[in-house]
Parts: sequence; C-alpha cells; structure tokens
Amino acid sequence: MVTGGTSGIGAAVVHHLASRGAQIILLTHHSHSDPFLVDYIDDLRSSTNNELIYVEQVDLSSLQSIRVFATKWVDNAPPRRLDMIILCADTLITRFGIHGMTQDGVDPVWGINYLANFHLLSILSPALRAQPPDRDVRIVFAACASYVGGNLKLLKDDRDPLPSGRKYETSKLALMVFAQAFQKHLDVYKRPDKQPNNARVIVVDPGFTRTPGMRRWLTMGSLWGLLLYLLMWPIWWLVLKPPIMGAQGFLRAAMEAELGRGAGGRLLRECKEVKYLMEEIRDEGAQKKLWAFSEKQIEALEKEGGGEESTSEEGKREDRE
Repeated sequence: MVTGGTSGIGAAVVHHLASRGAQIILLTHHSHSDPFLVDYIDDLRSSTNNELIYVEQVDLSSLQSIRVFATKWVDNAPPRRLDMIILCADTLITRFGIHGMTQDGVDPVWGINYLANFHLLSILSPALRAQPPDRDVRIVFAACASYVGGNLKLLKDDRDPLPSGRKYETSKLALMVFAQAFQKHLDVYKRPDKQPNNARVIVVDPGFTRTPGMRRWLTMGSLWGLLLYLLMWPIWWLVLKPPIMGAQGFLRAAMEAELGRGAGGRLLRECKEVKYLMEEIRDEGAQKKLWAFSEKQIEALEKEGGGEESTSEEGKREDRE
C-alpha cells in the first residue's frame, strides 16, 4: 500500500517495486475514471509487465475519506494481506503559494503531512497486527532533514495548530515522533498466538532530490523564483539527486532483510542508518502527548464535519481483535 506514489520519489519507488512483481495498491485522490490515472496505471503495468497494480480513491485531505477506506479494509474477513505501507504523500505551502484548507478546515501542511498519516495508521493498526507471525510487515515513513527546525510546543488545540513560520518543519517532526509511538503501539500488543510483534516502523530521509516539492520550495511559489530556478538549472542538476536515487532509501527499507529484525523505529538517511538529532523523537512523554492531541483533534473535526463515527469505535474493534 503506497500513498503519494504517482509523482517524484513515490513514483520511482512504485515503479521499482512493480518491476519486481510486487502487488501494489496506490491510494490517490484521483477518481478511478480520471484519464491521467487510467493512463498512468496502464503505462505502469505495461512497462513493468505487472498486472497486480490497483488504485483506491482516498483523499488524504479528508478525514472521512480516510476513515471510509481504512474501516472497510479492517472490517474485511478474513483479514486482507498487508505486508507494507509506504507513506510518501507530502505537501508544502510556499511563501508566495496559494494558501487553502483541507476539507476539514485544517492547514494542508499539518492535515496531509501528519494528521492523515496518524488517522490512517490508527485505524489500520488491527489489520497490521492480524498478519501471520511468519510475515515481514513494514511501515515506511517519509521524512526530511527539516524536522530539526520543528517545535511541538507550538501546537495549539484548534483548526490550525501551527503558527506560520515553521509549519512544514513541525509537521515532519510530529510525523517522526508518531512513528516511534506507533512502533511502541505495535510492540505492546499481545498476539493471540503468543508470537512477538512482526511489524517494523522505518523512517526514511531521501536527502535533497529533484522532485516537484523541492522545486516548489526553491522557487517559493513565485514566477521570479521559477525564473531563477531555470537559470540555475545546471547547478540544481549537479547538486540535487534524481528521484530514482532518492528512492533508494525507501527500497532498502522495503527489501533489506536485516531491517525486518530487531527493534523498529530506525532512521535511514540516504540509505545509511543514522541517529535522530532531536531527543524528543524518542521521548515517551512527547509521544503520548502528541498521540492524545491528535486523537482529540480528529474527534473534534469529525464531529464538527458531521462524521458521528467516534474514535471509540476503533477501541472496540481492537478489543475484538
């Protein structure tokens, strides 16, 4: 299962895995009948000689859309096979870009970069824990070095929890803190078969890559910035890696056997395992506080949006598991 797999690094990851025969489910906001998506899937199946590529329409800017998809997946009996989730979806609002809101009235940087991932995995966790013990299950998070500029103390309990200035950085830091918390969430679960947890969280920082997101950041969303970017293109071509090179960290996280053993929550930067630069990522108090904050925010947003399905339903479902 892959989010953000139709452009940039995500597309390179999907193409490589598909060429190796992997069955892939792409989560995209595009309709199944969208001509772009139809052509993209047809070309991908043809170029990789792999027909096991499917699409599910999931709008990551809508908590309700995420809940509908994830609940349907979890409620399937017997549990559907789920070996891996790769979370590549990402957005960036530049200085001169158009500032909008998600369908739930949340800043898209926070809503898509962090809250959507939290909501999706929170609901899918029973499906991950229900996989047979002999299966190697992995959850791969996309990160970037900007997380060192984040500050979780800036979070506020309202629609826009992040003040302007460090929204992107804080959303990435929150995602990395949640990655550690989710690993602990998986580890503490007592399986009915008494086997140890077989799911591993891996965080990947691909480094500086020539992607649409990097282009938006460098141009700051302005025409003058785009002109300067084009004039400096030879420099960017030398300094920035192509998407296929940026994808290598995700491919290592997906396929290297050693990463499927031992403790989860490891960080790969440009394919090398490194330590986190901020202590609060490993801080259990910060993890619990962020988890509680996120649950409270989602519950408030869903109630306000008319989604009466309470997050308590997940707790009941997990009890049944």
